[in-house]
Amino acid sequence: MAKVYTFLANGFEEIEALAPVDILRRGGVEVKTVSITGSEYVESAHGVTVKADMKFEDAANFDDADILLLPGGMPGASNLNNHEGVQQALMAQHKRGKRIGAICAGPMVLGSLGLLEGKKATCYPGFEKYLTGATYTAELFQEDGNIITGEGPAAVLPYAYRILSYFVGEEKSADVQVGMRYDHLMGK
Repeated sequence: MAKVYTFLANGFEEIEALAPVDILRRGGVEVKTVSITGSEYVESAHGVTVKADMKFEDAANFDDADILLLPGGMPGASNLNNHEGVQQALMAQHKRGKRIGAICAGPMVLGSLGLLEGKKATCYPGFEKYLTGATYTAELFQEDGNIITGEGPAAVLPYAYRILSYFVGEEKSADVQVGMRYDHLMGK
């Protein structure tokens, strides 16, 4: 079974963090939310407190991750960007050639680490200046190699369904979309 870790920092965007967790779990993928606050509790950008599955410091490492996910939101993305452990986990994940996903302001973390060099990427408008070395596409979501980036809150469903398809295939991802009535939204 695929294994996913979603890093949560104070100031994270709720929908960008929790919708992918929900969609991936519906598809049968193991997802762990990881607090970088030193507590299991993390406060979102809009004052919603969630209890993460684990604290960052309680993980031996993230070597078993099939993908590491970064939600956006401010100051959440800045808090992720300033966390040395998150930086190290992302660099190790990238060196292993494994997947990384970031949405909204989250891609700024990848840009600051040089992980977007020569790649196409998207982000929330105004954050493209932080995508060092990338070609900014302004797409709803953008895949390039082992990295997928999303534009913002409206992109979260197609972004998450695409990530789900990596692990369960297009057909199972489509089944989850039907179950969530996303196909209705898309006029199918």
